[in-house]
Amino acid sequence: MKKRMSLIALALTLVMAVGIGIGALASASLTKEEVSSIVETTTDASKVTSPIIEVANSASKSVVGVNNYQRRSSDFYGYGYGYFNTPSEGSERLFGTGSGVVVSKYGHILTNQHVVEDANRVTVTYEGNEVAAEVVASDSSLDIAVLLAPGLELPAVSLGDSDQLQVGEYAIVIGNPLGEDFERTVTVGYVSALGREVQDRVSDRYGRYATVKNQMIQVDAAINQGNSGGGMFNTLGQLQGIPARKYDNSGGSSIFGSLTGRASIDNIGMCIPINVAKPLLQNVLESYDANAVQAKEEEQNAPRPRLGVTIRTLVGGEAEKLDGTLPNGAYVVNVESGSPAEIGGVKKGDIIVEVDGKVINNSTHLIEVIGQYKEGDVLKVKVFRVEKTEDPASLNTIGESEYVDLEVTLRLLDDVKM
Repeated sequence: MKKRMSLIALALTLVMAVGIGIGALASASLTKEEVSSIVETTTDASKVTSPIIEVANSASKSVVGVNNYQRRSSDFYGYGYGYFNTPSEGSERLFGTGSGVVVSKYGHILTNQHVVEDANRVTVTYEGNEVAAEVVASDSSLDIAVLLAPGLELPAVSLGDSDQLQVGEYAIVIGNPLGEDFERTVTVGYVSALGREVQDRVSDRYGRYATVKNQMIQVDAAINQGNSGGGMFNTLGQLQGIPARKYDNSGGSSIFGSLTGRASIDNIGMCIPINVAKPLLQNVLESYDANAVQAKEEEQNAPRPRLGVTIRTLVGGEAEKLDGTLPNGAYVVNVESGSPAEIGGVKKGDIIVEVDGKVINNSTHLIEVIGQYKEGDVLKVKVFRVEKTEDPASLNTIGESEYVDLEVTLRLLDDVKM
């Protein structure tokens, strides 16, 4: 009985103690100092160190975006108008974007060949800027290209020796996945394997296909569309590889076709070893002439001479109804008074089919050809002319017609359209 009473007393004591504690907590409040000690904290960034941070801060400054602009034929868009008068709204479009890495203080940039393939115009982007660049060398079999953006004020990275790479070392990938919105994104993984054999079908400049095999670096760092041509760095900040492709969960390669009969996969990216790109880069650097580059820039910035015509390409229906009796070329919609074209004998309704031996396929082609000449150049121009009409495209049948050879001397004119 005494034991039972002792237990009851102990239980009551505990209940009272807990009640008193809860009441004290309910009535207590934190001081400003206590709140401040919990919330108002800081981090000493100098104590958070890692070779990854150092590479991200330094190498990122040398990574740029690469824009591939391509021009669609004015056949597709309809009317296209002449040089300095915009061929047609939308005739040039941003076909794709990738990444690149600055490798010389003169503005040389390494990227993938597939990033700039078939480009009509190439630019590089960084920190909200977009500057013109030129493809100065490329190798489709290795999928590498070298660009030149003169005056690009960005630091150049140091190249590593990819033959010294080790499986298991860090692979730091920097690039622009999905374009400028994710500029200089840093992802980190490991070198998963070396010497992975990758087989591709590539074409030469004449469209002839061949199968090539290349050795690549396999990494598990995240590589996405837009990373192509960027950098894969080691912890010394040296450029060791050029990200070129990834394999996705569908079992396919996002760049070069698909793989069938494979299970779902993650984190398989392939980079071109930097040592593979060095011979092409060395050739470019050895042939670099700063004076020639400057002279070319001055020539490109000089005012362009013009013919003084408004042109377009005949659309499909116009040519078809004449059963092929009209040739391809640039159809002259108008000739400016006093222009080089008028003085040389070009007439409204003519179809310009040849300039200095170059066969003209359409109005866009003529614009490109004329842009290669300078003031005072005398051009041999061949036109197709239908007699007694200024609008052969409106006819249902073609009467008397002939090819006419003319000479046109280019001049600088402020008031002519081309």
